[in-house]
Amino acid sequence: MIRIGLLLALTMNLVAGAIEAWAQSEHVTKVWTVGILMVAAQRDDPIVAGLRQGLRELGYVEGHNLQVEFRSGLGQLDRLILLAEELVQLKPEAILVMAPEAARAVQRASATVPIVAATFDPVMMGMARTLARPGGQITGLSSASAELYAKRLQLLREMMPRVSRVAVLWNPATRPTYSSLFQTTVAEDLKAAAASMSIALNFVVARAPEEFQAAFAAINQGQAQALLIVEHPLFYVHRAALAKHAVKARLPAIYATKAFADAGGLMSYGVDYADQTRRMAGYVDRILKGAKPGDLPIEQPTTFELVVNLKTANALGITIPESILLRADEVIR
Repeated sequence: MIRIGLLLALTMNLVAGAIEAWAQSEHVTKVWTVGILMVAAQRDDPIVAGLRQGLRELGYVEGHNLQVEFRSGLGQLDRLILLAEELVQLKPEAILVMAPEAARAVQRASATVPIVAATFDPVMMGMARTLARPGGQITGLSSASAELYAKRLQLLREMMPRVSRVAVLWNPATRPTYSSLFQTTVAEDLKAAAASMSIALNFVVARAPEEFQAAFAAINQGQAQALLIVEHPLFYVHRAALAKHAVKARLPAIYATKAFADAGGLMSYGVDYADQTRRMAGYVDRILKGAKPGDLPIEQPTTFELVVNLKTANALGITIPESILLRADEVIR
């Protein structure tokens, strides 16, 4: 009986050990699925790279314990609903977005999947109750990008103290969309800032790449001395073409993100989106560990970057003031 008892105890210990080892193995090899839905950015975009880097830093490795499902509308907003439905069918633990249109597309596809967003004022857009306690399926960061346009106008004035006519290239909504409020807010902020600086603004519309040439012809006809580009997925996708048009028109231009300066734009100032996307990874980590998105406060941007492209400045034959160069986070030579 003693031998039988010992054998039974040994067997139970072996079984318990096997179960524990299996459980640990299951925990280690758990593969989380995270979706990324972009309006315009492609798979190798710095924004997407920031997301992946942030996840890696937190221990989520693609091919080991993480599967990333990437989708992009490539600037075509009408594709977002279908792409969101594709992602939801894959049952991701969370979906990351960078625009209100993408967030709304995911919400239409699912009322429960957690959404981590970095977008213009989620409260004003009606996607969260408050920044401190969003209360729904969306959390993340507010880009607070509309109020930065007055600062960009100030930078143009600092670069060109005598500037009095500035063209604004934008793509206002032809029908009510989730970005309509953003476009309206940008226009109001720019007009107020321009009036305080005695600058006349000429708003020029471009809704397709085929309209760029005509838009720059209208800008030249209005005798603009400088150019300001308003954020839009269309412009982001075709940023290199816009930078070339600006140089050809001999127009000093300022843009919203570093990606434009990297593509040949003269100067950019705005939220450091690579930093934001790295911070978005922290939200994903907390959600994967059981947190509810509605309980996670939406953060305001903390890092802004000024980038100057001296190659473009030389091509335009202009000198960037030392005051701007000293403040620049990056100077492309």
